[in-house]
This record gives sequence, C-alpha cells and structure tokens, in this order.
Amino acid sequence: MKLLAAKVPVSTVWTSPDAPREIDAPAIAAQPDVAAWAKSMDTETRLGLHGRTLTQLLFAEPVIVRSERDGWSEIVAPWQPSSKDELGYPGWVPSSHLGELPGSASAPVAVAVPMASLLAEPGGDDVAELSFATVLASVEHADGHTRVATPDGGSGWLADAVLRSVEESSGAEDRLRLGSLFLGLEYLWGGTSAYGLDCSGLVHAVSRVLGLRTPRDAHDQAAAMENIPVDEARPGDLYFFARPDKPVHHVGFVSAEGMLHASETGKRLENEPLTDDRRATLVTAARF
Repeated sequence: MKLLAAKVPVSTVWTSPDAPREIDAPAIAAQPDVAAWAKSMDTETRLGLHGRTLTQLLFAEPVIVRSERDGWSEIVAPWQPSSKDELGYPGWVPSSHLGELPGSASAPVAVAVPMASLLAEPGGDDVAELSFATVLASVEHADGHTRVATPDGGSGWLADAVLRSVEESSGAEDRLRLGSLFLGLEYLWGGTSAYGLDCSGLVHAVSRVLGLRTPRDAHDQAAAMENIPVDEARPGDLYFFARPDKPVHHVGFVSAEGMLHASETGKRLENEPLTDDRRATLVTAARF
C-alpha cells in the first residue's frame, strides 16, 4: 500500500474499472472534464450511475492505494469515513488522477465558494478550477491571497475571499448558508463536488468546509452522530429517512422552510417543506 493524493480537481470513484460507460469518458480522462460529463447526462443516464459510481475525490485529497491494474488504482479515501472499510471509503479511480502528496504545511483552508481559481501567483494565470470543499494546507499569505501546497511538490495561490479556515468555529447558520450555495444544482449519484451532489454528499462536503469529520453515506452519518427526537430538531440539524426494516437512505439539513437537501435523481437541490411521503419515512434526527 502507498499514500498518494488526487492531482485533478475532481476524480470520480467507481465500483470497478469496468463500471464507466462510453458517456463517462470525460470523467475518466487523464484530465477529467467533470463539467462536460455532468452536462452530457440526462435523467435516465444519471440513473444509470447507480451501481457504477460511489463518491468523488477532490484536489489534494489523500488516498491509500491498495493495488493497481490496467491503468486503474484500487483506493481507500481516509477523509471519507465509511462502514465499508475501517480505513475509509473504498473504490477505483484512474491511476492518472493520482500524484504525490502535497509537501508539509499547516493551517488547512477550504474552498468555501462553488468554484475557485487556483493561480500560478497572485493575479496570475489560472492553473485549475477547484471545487467547493477542496481542503489544502496553507504555506504563506500575501496580497490578499494564500499560497497552498499542491500534489507532486507544487504550490499555487487562492484568493483569501474564496477560502475559510477549517479551524474556525461554526454553527447551524454556516451549514445552511453553505448548503444554500447549491440550490438548483442537479442531483448526481456519488457526487461530492460543485458539479453535482447527492444527499449525503451535500452533508459531507459542507461538513468538510467547516472542519467536521462526517461519514460519506447517509446511514453511516445517522450511526455516527448524536441522534435526537425528530420533534426536537432545529435548523442546522439533520433529518434521516428510511423505509420499514431498511437502512437510512436519505438525509437533509433541517431548515426553517422544512429541509434543505439534494433530492433524488431527476430533481435539484432544494429547500422545501416536508411532503407527506417524506414525513412517512422520517425516522430520526441528529445534531452536530
């Protein structure tokens, strides 16, 4: 096993090297175009991701590589706790998406806007477009910018205005404000990036920006967090949903309107009152 990091802005994690379809080619290219991939899929095509995609890695996110074959790496993502594996979330990614871990640094910062430009130097050329919830170690500050360590021994600069220290304290209003940045974004099975989110991916990504270690999947989130009675839930807490004798399958942030959540495939991230169908499967709530 070896420890590497994602060196592309977003790398989709697959159930196996055989899982991607022809339409998924932009997502698995050496330089993936996740925006084009997401735009190319209609509702039916997105539904076809079930059983194919698992989650996503963001730029500089560490991974443990367990094996390699035919240009693919079997990985575990330790920043994404999961009951699937005690070391983190398992799956497969193209080996071309991985590089050496960033050099040592401190004071981690997170991208707190949907997309942010990584610059060669303050005011310089764009190197990459980084997604919300990308976490990087800062090296120095100058001229309203922060220099961050990047994979393969490099570095780049981000405007301070797009960053948030993950060590800064946070509250319920921060969770709802950050989640609301993606109102209208189309649901993406396995999504944890600004190009598409699933229900637990929204919770996981927002938590990462706020420095909170939250499992990747909804049923693991429900098991790991402090459960509270549904009638005691307040804005910023979580609602969890399950069918009789089945594991939790959906999660959303409690809001003044009802729930802020990434609804199922074919819909978009919304903040809406709970429907009767939702109330029928609401099983518990949890507090950060």
